[in-house]
Amino acid sequence: MLTTKQIQEIREHLENAKNPVFFFDNDVDGLCGFLLLQKFIGRGRGIPIKSYPGLEKSYFKRVQELGADYVFVLDKPVIDSGFIELVKEANLPLVVIDHHPSTLDKEGVEFFYNTYETSKEIEPTSYLCYKINGKKEEQWLAVLGCIADCYSPDFLESFKKENPEILAGKNKTAFDIYYNTELGKIARILAFGILDKTSNVVSMIKFLIKTSNIHDLTQENSNTRSFLSRFEYINEKYQKLLKKAEESVNKKDLLFFSYSGDMSISQELANELSYRHPKKVIVVLYSSSGKANISIRGARDIRTLFLNSITDIEGSTGGGHEHSCGGKIPSDSIAKFRDNLEKEMKKY
Repeated sequence: MLTTKQIQEIREHLENAKNPVFFFDNDVDGLCGFLLLQKFIGRGRGIPIKSYPGLEKSYFKRVQELGADYVFVLDKPVIDSGFIELVKEANLPLVVIDHHPSTLDKEGVEFFYNTYETSKEIEPTSYLCYKINGKKEEQWLAVLGCIADCYSPDFLESFKKENPEILAGKNKTAFDIYYNTELGKIARILAFGILDKTSNVVSMIKFLIKTSNIHDLTQENSNTRSFLSRFEYINEKYQKLLKKAEESVNKKDLLFFSYSGDMSISQELANELSYRHPKKVIVVLYSSSGKANISIRGARDIRTLFLNSITDIEGSTGGGHEHSCGGKIPSDSIAKFRDNLEKEMKKY
């Protein structure tokens, strides 16, 4: 939880920013966090971070192109030191808001707000940004971001009372809501929509900035047609991959699924497989251009498990939450990674 003092400080940063740029993690939590802050001040450009697992140095060119006077980074525990150095050289304030365990070198990060580091709390970034925003009418954005991040916020019950129709069905847990209700479908629509080509993502963001009602997101019109059709397109591919992943299920504790192609949807696959097989360690690996992006989930401390499994793999990176994390390795190290992982799993 952000303190009252921290919330006030961040609000002051936002109010002082005349032309801010918001870099946010390329998922629904990051997207909704950005929208909540943008709506608070009514200005600022949002840039989804498509590099993985961190914000790379190359993104600084967007700061220059937009003539930004403030830089905000949301929901990203890994930031390239080169990016931080360029922001520092440009004499721009850098505000980081996050909820992950972080190994970030804070030299050059003048304003760092990470609730996990201060209190071990894991409220999603959209939850933190809603507390900063403070506007009840924009609670729907926080609910979408939290549920997409597998977190039930403390204001969920009041939201249910006001919106019972989109929460009808099995909804005891955040995962239940995400996979079994209309609210969850809306969150998944945004999750797939943000994977679209840049021009369509920009159009979706512009629409979301203007809209004030969650029900507008499912009404097909000129504003929503692109990301609704994108959802149908990606969901068809997603269901096929999910079916293949299910074929990997066996009696062992590990479900290891590797795929390639023109689209990475590993986080979504890993989340649903974890929902379906909560007792297993879930590893979903997407290989492309010599690199493999990994999403890993599990009830045990899989962050430690994962980091221990990549220590001897050159060029590997990783991080995240105790039960949900990810990283990157060279594609030619996949067999070694799996071998390491299986050895580590036997230790505890």
